[in-house]
This record gives sequence, C-alpha cells and structure tokens, in this order.
Amino acid sequence: MRRSLIPILFVGVVACGENKTIPPERDPATDPDPTPLTCIPNKDERIDASELLPTYGVPAHYVVNPPTVSRKVDVVGAPDEDGGTLWDFAVDFADDQALAVEASTLEGKWYAQSFDDGAFVTPFNREGSLDSIGLVRDDGFLLLGLASHDENPPEGKTLLVYDPPIVVLQLPVEVGQSFVSVGQITNGMIDGLPYAGKDTYEVTVDAMGAIDLPQLTFEQVHRVRTKVTVEPTVGATVVRRQVSFYAECFGEVARVTSADGEQDPDFTNAAELRRLGQ
Repeated sequence: MRRSLIPILFVGVVACGENKTIPPERDPATDPDPTPLTCIPNKDERIDASELLPTYGVPAHYVVNPPTVSRKVDVVGAPDEDGGTLWDFAVDFADDQALAVEASTLEGKWYAQSFDDGAFVTPFNREGSLDSIGLVRDDGFLLLGLASHDENPPEGKTLLVYDPPIVVLQLPVEVGQSFVSVGQITNGMIDGLPYAGKDTYEVTVDAMGAIDLPQLTFEQVHRVRTKVTVEPTVGATVVRRQVSFYAECFGEVARVTSADGEQDPDFTNAAELRRLGQ
C-alpha cells in the first residue's frame, strides 16, 4: 500500500513546484460598445422628418384589443398636476393581444414597381395579409397605397395606388395644424375585383401632453385626429375616426379607432385600442 502511494505523492510535489512563467499584461475588461441610437428626442415640441423615419428590422411591439371586443376610452384627457394634459391608457387588459409591427423596404415586393423609390412597408391589418406603403419626406408623411402581402393570395390580389398620395401628417408636426388630403384610386383592385374611389383624410393636430401606457409613459406627445371618408365608385360611403398619439423618435405610440359611422370626434367607444407595450 505504501509503495503504491509514493509515485502519486511524487507527482503532486512536482506539480506544486515554483511557476517560472511570467503572466502577460492584460487589458482591463470592457463592455461591448453600445449600439448607437439613430434618433434621440430633443423635446422641442415638434416632430421633424428625422424623428419619424422608419427603422428597418426593429419590431415595435403593441398590445391591441381582440377584434370582437370594444374598449371604453377617453381621448379628451385630463389636466395633470403641472397644468398640462394627460391621457390615461395605462389599464392592462387581460385579453389584449400582442402585435408586432416591423418596417421593411420595397425590395423584393411584388408591387415594388407601383411605388416611389425610398418608400417603406408596414403591415396594414393585424394578420399582416395587407401591406401599407408609406414615404417620409421633409414636408410630410405620405400614404402611397395598399397592397396584398402576397401577390396571389387565396382571396385575390389587392393593389391600391393613391394619386396623389395621401398626406397623413404634415412635417414638422406641431399643434395647430389642420389640413385635408384627398387621394384618388383608379384601376385599382381589391380581393381580385376592380376598384375605383376616393379617400379623404381630414387631419388636425390639436393638443400636446403626456400619455400613460401599461408599461411606458411619454411626455410631449401630439394628439392627431383623423377623419377618414372612403367613397368607392360603387358602394356605400364609409366614415371612420382615428385619434393617434405621436412621440419624437417613437412614432405612433397609441391609436384609438372608432367604429364605422362614428360622428362624435370625442368618441368613447373604440373598435380598436392599440398601445405600445408587450
């Protein structure tokens, strides 16, 4: 037994001998460089074109009510402790659904040739089966048209090109703006059927304040009221109201959409309540 231990003990002694190797000088540990922000709010009470540009490949996460459930809302707001306006949309509804919206370029889209270079694409509906094609210029945020995400979906192709494009926002966005923008559609197509018509957007930027969301609070958001009138060449006219809240560099942080036919600009029942959050 003792003989068998000797080699093991010997090896142990050799291993514990003086280390003649001099360790190299090492640089101090550092963290990776942070990803630079492409836009930083300057809180100058206006939203410039550079503060509304799409960021490709970066999804924005929203929560939205189910399509069969309406929400009670207050788009008027209330005075806050500083005398400004506060819109409270902070209630976290258990049945809200998750919605991710991500901008992409026109590259590779089947309808790319129908729209201007530099345009960007975002989902128009919740399912992502319909695309919205927009363009940000120094003087405005434009809606160029709509198209089915797939060229030949089961329900049929959709391609609507506005001429002229609809001005969704005049830039820079500032309180006091009010304008009307009309877009005509000729030789369009909805679900594989011919379509022509006229869409009228009546837009007012009438207030600025703070907004509380379930997980976020923003200051200096602009309330944008939009009345959309859709007049097809064949079919009934549809009127819909939308109140959106825009923040510098974050874009639309909340959207409240009425049921069709709503007449009250301060409607309290929303067909859709969409808010930034998860």
